[in-house]
Amino acid sequence: MSGRYALFRWPPALTVLRGFPADLAPHWSIAPGARVLMLRDAAGVREAALARWGLTPAWLTDLSRTPAHARAETLAEQPMFREAFRTRRCLLPANGFYEWRGAARKRPYWMAGEAPLLHFAAIWEAYPIDGQVYLSVAMITQAAASQRRPVVLDEAGQALWLDAASPMGPLQELLLRPAPALRERALADLVNDPRLDAPECLTPA
Repeated sequence: MSGRYALFRWPPALTVLRGFPADLAPHWSIAPGARVLMLRDAAGVREAALARWGLTPAWLTDLSRTPAHARAETLAEQPMFREAFRTRRCLLPANGFYEWRGAARKRPYWMAGEAPLLHFAAIWEAYPIDGQVYLSVAMITQAAASQRRPVVLDEAGQALWLDAASPMGPLQELLLRPAPALRERALADLVNDPRLDAPECLTPA
């Protein structure tokens, strides 16, 4: 499962989006529960916002149950996700993500694309508390060999995903496309420490 990813470098084109936080800090280890950068469409304009990684619908009463992931195969059917899938889709920009493999002692790997920035498919919700509205997200994942990985969208896929007018059929087809080829690099065990959030996370094996 893609339980951690990184966003430590972003292009200038991202910083000019409406809502982009001027004080956004680089992170080499982003885990569920963290505040993350999301991109969404607002009246045809792409905008940025910060959200908690762990989906929190307004009707949820048990705030200890906020899923960080949603399966692409069942997204349209699950009560927790289906309304957000229809009307509240977003992207999570990332430089890459981590994957652990092995039986006895799992080896961490860094997974990245040819471009410096990946865009993961995600859905968002708004949760009102004491007159304030908090945003939250869940990452969409798909099966990839024995793993589950984020659904990575190319430029055309991003436009389709964010467009409020996109029909459900093409959106579901988009989620079930084969995962793109990614570059991978075996890492040292430093990233296994969940407290570490620094460039050392990417230390090669």
